[in-house]
Amino acid sequence: DFDEITENTGLAPDEIKCLKVCFDLFDTKKVEFLSADDLGEIMRAMGFRPTEEELKELLLEIDEDGSGEIEFGEFSQLCATFLVEDPDMETMKRELKDAFRIYDKEGLGYITTETLRGLIGELLAPLTEEELEGILEELDEDGSGSMDFDEFCEMMMTKPE
Repeated sequence: DFDEITENTGLAPDEIKCLKVCFDLFDTKKVEFLSADDLGEIMRAMGFRPTEEELKELLLEIDEDGSGEIEFGEFSQLCATFLVEDPDMETMKRELKDAFRIYDKEGLGYITTETLRGLIGELLAPLTEEELEGILEELDEDGSGSMDFDEFCEMMMTKPE
């Protein structure tokens, strides 16, 4: 039951299960905790490369009771700090949201096809009317005549063929 860990770390259950397998492998004495002294070695074995300084800071943060023993919940939080999705993705989403707001002037949560037509016409000029229509049809997947934030993200993050 990983609900609490999921809540504390934001990790998916399958990621937590994977960490549990790692934890159990490192917990050779089967004492349900890992020694703080082994932390650097464990992190490196898992492909993380914390500096000595980072390790000290992490330990202070994670081993709240100062026991020198890292229980599974603490271990999960520790790994989560390294597993957190590429911040570039978060940054990109935030920037896309800002860009989306520029075109969603009324704050309705979508961009009209007309607004999109002007935007694409500018960005990809010169385009024939047929080319522009083709692009708009492709972008407006659900045929709603508008583009919501998810469709916008998909459009912006799809690499051109």
